[in-house]
Amino acid sequence: MQIIPRLALGALLAAALTAPALAQTEITVQHPLPLQSHYGAGATALKEALERATGGRYRVTIQRNDNEREMIESVQIGTLDCTITSTGPVGNFVPAVRVVDVPFLFRDYAHARGVLDSEIGQQLLGQFTPRGLTGVVWLENGFRHLTNSRHAVNSPDDIRGLKVRTMENPVHMRAFRALGALPTPMAFSELVPALQQGTVDGQENPIPVIVANNLNQVQRFLTLTGHVYSPALLICNPAMLQRLAAADRTAFQAAAVAAQRANRDRVTADENTGVEELRRRGMTVTTEVDRGRFQTALAAAFAQYERELDGALLRRIRDWRAAQ
Repeated sequence: MQIIPRLALGALLAAALTAPALAQTEITVQHPLPLQSHYGAGATALKEALERATGGRYRVTIQRNDNEREMIESVQIGTLDCTITSTGPVGNFVPAVRVVDVPFLFRDYAHARGVLDSEIGQQLLGQFTPRGLTGVVWLENGFRHLTNSRHAVNSPDDIRGLKVRTMENPVHMRAFRALGALPTPMAFSELVPALQQGTVDGQENPIPVIVANNLNQVQRFLTLTGHVYSPALLICNPAMLQRLAAADRTAFQAAAVAAQRANRDRVTADENTGVEELRRRGMTVTTEVDRGRFQTALAAAFAQYERELDGALLRRIRDWRAAQ
């Protein structure tokens, strides 16, 4: 009978104990909102689905990072695996995506989700590859509404002169400039201090974002303008995805679809309860908005979008109808 020396036995035990950890691959996903948010719901669903499908061989680590541009840059150079981000800053990396940020382009959630899940949305995701990114799946931020700390906004005239924080997105900035506002682009991480200090008077975000980040604490007035539908995306580093075995890539894509479903379900739930919650927290809410007047005020901006963006694609999106 062979006796294993004590030192060798210790090494074998150590190897056995560490083997599962060494075999586990970590994928890091960052997003800019609290865990208890629609982005958090999507990230958590991705984590649970992928870890379950791979028997724990993959571990998804979820982190918060308020700087969307920084996250996209990190994914592009490979220091971050994936990010969930609004499309706001994405157009600076994939210009074709700017088309979905045009105001009043989508009629409602069914229209927006249908377009992005159709061939149109898939073709846009294909534009990420030449830019060193992979657009995995469309998620959702929601229809954006205006808040401010100065006065109720009932018409486009009430926006004139307001300093409004926008995303670093020229499409959004042009719209607010056309309305007579003073658009002030800044990262989301800078928003609350800017509102507290009066650097800006207001901001625009979907109800789920306003609720999750307690923006009612620094804004008094909310107007349900619904001026822009704000998509979101799961974007990943192409090299990371290529390292996955074929079966694991399939599992990852299925987990991304689970993330999409959880994210959209949470947006729907927040939309159904969020306005009343913000009223309960003390916000003054203007619900009756003449969107036609806003669209008329944006006529010059619309003409410029048709020239500078893909006019044919804009018309294709506006005219889209679900198959009967």
